[in-house]
Amino acid sequence: MKAIRRFTVRPVLPEPLRPLSDLARNLRWSWHTETRELFQAADPEGWRPADADPVRLLGAVSATRLAELAGDQPFLRRLTEVSEDLREYLGGPRWYQNQLSQGAELPAAIAYFSPEFGVTAALPQYSGGLGILAGDHLKAASDLGVPLIGVGLLYRHGYFRQSLSRDGWQQEHYPVLDPNELPLTLLREADGTPSRVVLALPGGRSLYASVWQAQVGRVPLLLLDSDVEENAPGERDVTDRLYGGGSDHRLLQEMLLGIGGVRAVRTYCRLTGHAAPEVFHTNEGHAGFLGLERIRELSETGLDFDAALEVVRAGTVFTTHTPVPAGIDRFERQLVARHFGDDGELPGVGVERILRLGMETYPGGEPDLFNMAVMGLRLAQRANGVSTLHGAVSREMFSGLWPGFDPSEVPITSVTNGVHAPTWVAPEVLRLGAGTFGSERTENALAGAEVGRRTGADGAAGTPRRWDAVTAVADREIWDLRRGLREQLVTEVRKRLYASWRRRGAGTAELGWIDGVLDPDVLTIGFARRVPSYKRLTLMLHDRDRLRELLLHPTHPIQIVVAGKAHPADDGGKRLVQELVRFSDDPRVRHRIVFLPDYGMGMAQKLYPGCDVWLNNPLRPLEACGTSGMKAALNGCLNLSVRDGWWDEWYEPDFGWAIPTADGSATDEERRDELEANALYELIEDRVASRFYDRNAQDLPERWIEMVRRTLITLGPKVLAGRMVREYVERLYAPAARSRRALDPKAAGELAAWKAKVRAAWPQVAVDHVEASADTVVGGSAELGSTLALRVRIALGGLDPEDVEVQVVAGRVDSGDAIAEAQTFPLKPAGGHDLEDRWLYEGPLALDRTGPYGYTVRVLPAHRLLASGAELGLVAVPNAATRDGGGVLLR
Repeated sequence: MKAIRRFTVRPVLPEPLRPLSDLARNLRWSWHTETRELFQAADPEGWRPADADPVRLLGAVSATRLAELAGDQPFLRRLTEVSEDLREYLGGPRWYQNQLSQGAELPAAIAYFSPEFGVTAALPQYSGGLGILAGDHLKAASDLGVPLIGVGLLYRHGYFRQSLSRDGWQQEHYPVLDPNELPLTLLREADGTPSRVVLALPGGRSLYASVWQAQVGRVPLLLLDSDVEENAPGERDVTDRLYGGGSDHRLLQEMLLGIGGVRAVRTYCRLTGHAAPEVFHTNEGHAGFLGLERIRELSETGLDFDAALEVVRAGTVFTTHTPVPAGIDRFERQLVARHFGDDGELPGVGVERILRLGMETYPGGEPDLFNMAVMGLRLAQRANGVSTLHGAVSREMFSGLWPGFDPSEVPITSVTNGVHAPTWVAPEVLRLGAGTFGSERTENALAGAEVGRRTGADGAAGTPRRWDAVTAVADREIWDLRRGLREQLVTEVRKRLYASWRRRGAGTAELGWIDGVLDPDVLTIGFARRVPSYKRLTLMLHDRDRLRELLLHPTHPIQIVVAGKAHPADDGGKRLVQELVRFSDDPRVRHRIVFLPDYGMGMAQKLYPGCDVWLNNPLRPLEACGTSGMKAALNGCLNLSVRDGWWDEWYEPDFGWAIPTADGSATDEERRDELEANALYELIEDRVASRFYDRNAQDLPERWIEMVRRTLITLGPKVLAGRMVREYVERLYAPAARSRRALDPKAAGELAAWKAKVRAAWPQVAVDHVEASADTVVGGSAELGSTLALRVRIALGGLDPEDVEVQVVAGRVDSGDAIAEAQTFPLKPAGGHDLEDRWLYEGPLALDRTGPYGYTVRVLPAHRLLASGAELGLVAVPNAATRDGGGVLLR
């Protein structure tokens, strides 16, 4: 029989145990070893059935056991120590507060919006890398004391749970999540009633949402939930599941995330006294509507749309995560228009103004679609990709928004992702570090909390000294640790594989073979991630006979553990999963290769440490960053990867292998896959496996161990989320806060008016004439070290010289006269203007490079409040009639 009503019965903790409730409700336990061990000690038998979730554990522990613990003095002493540690963590000054005390200009608070957050398996609100990155961002911000407020949606069904049919086809399951059984607290008004945010919908309807709060260390995470009584059935389902439903459903989710999210932040700050955010960070385009809500807020203070837009842009950071246009949310213009204006959200704001923000106004763009990433870029003065290579790809992909500029000048920078080491490093690795270097030093190093770092020869931050201490760890200790982690993975794999086969319908009598799956002494390769086609889950199957030879090699065998989910609507991805599963079901190799369904954080935390090699073989350059390899590296696992994402940036042969790519030599995907698969097989056979099994007299693989050591010393400090968040603070958040503070209502209005004036005048801005000193260039050549004296005549179209910057752009040129590795030099006004409003500019150009060399001249808008000369997307360059043949050959 089914219950007619469901509710949660909470345990009543004895007074001495009351601090357990606070510890369970702060998700710091998800990365704090001592807190997890305390809860495990509270009920060792119930810890695994509760999936290592303290909230579930406390809900299931018996009253008898609670009474025992209330009188257990050693346990109570541990409880006091852990509680005091949390209090100190929450209230003491950290890196951010130290920066403020030293005079740094930093924002009072930052709001960080993301459609998904992977903080812990106990709060399943993520699908893959974007959510895990967002969760790690919050945790690292907490460790560093950054005053962040996270904002997302609470999905009652999460993403989905994955299982397999008997023939290996992915099946999806959507368990119902009860917020009262999760580590969440309902945000309430002073009178105790639940707080609500409300959005206006077409036809006079409304969308209501409650706000649940998760506490991620020092960082509050606000999750909006539409499953409330005030909503009609259709509106209650808006937050039913992550990345589900059609366009209308997704649009409502993104409106609730962006517009409702800003309203939730205002409510939270009003109720708690938290500082109001000065900077808003949009993690991918899903939350882009937050900029429109902030424009609406400012409009109510008297600012017009254009001035409010400038204020919003100044304080907004936009991060793009996709290197392919197909990964961006785009909606029909008519659908967006229907939800705004006088019959929807933001009444009084012209719908056309809103639609123009998302228009694809560039060659190849579709005018009838509203592009969320384009809107995100137009509403943010600062934008970034998530690795150096991805930054370059993003500048190319969005270059149409800045016509006239080379992709290298598009104002999108990059901050390479990082991972939260305390979450992803195995406890055994932590214990080795604590035993060797001390627990406090180890924790600070893994959190990226150190301030002083060595400086390399190039002036960049080098390896923190404490990471160098890994050189003191004996080879035997490292190898025994790696072997122990591999053995743990073998045990975990067998347990999960057995459960998977039982769900596939197998009987106990036919599963005896699972006891022989994997071997703790065999080279173990891991591959786990989402399953879109570009990640090439099945590249390893390209030559199945050759793969079998590698798996079954008599002296140098390998074994492979694979996991990953295909999107529920992606039948192509599901076919890839089925292909891999069917190969791994083959009795000849099933003891050497396994597919584990339902990949998630809990599995990942076992998988990364237990693998010797982490495999990544996407189609380059379609992997924006690829942080799974970072997590593996922090556990001493070596990377074997295509040079894409972060691996392109930091790869060195000292600590891993780069799979050669056939980008330039293969004209079709099938041929490219063949070439790259063959390169992968050769690498594994000739270099990876041979090094793993190359042992000295003590049966230790010395060269392999040295690669593990170099991975930890060199990659360790680079891949940390603490490093990433510090970069966001210093390079993006702090400048955004300064820009926002500079725009009071008067300054904002003046800037908006100036931009309007410049845009109106720009069609008349032109480079009329360029000439250079004739005696420097003789016969098309000039000597290195000589200087060209340039004189340029500019038409400003009624603008003043202070409205523009006139530049020389110079560098080496190719056969088509395109300038590479360009440098820019300003020219200065030389006197007034003539009757035709032409202005003369002059300046020197030092010829400091040999070989084919050239220059051009351009005019850009200039204003002290612009973050970049390319910000307006306006540039004037010489036409064919004004060029003076500026190419020279230096000798």
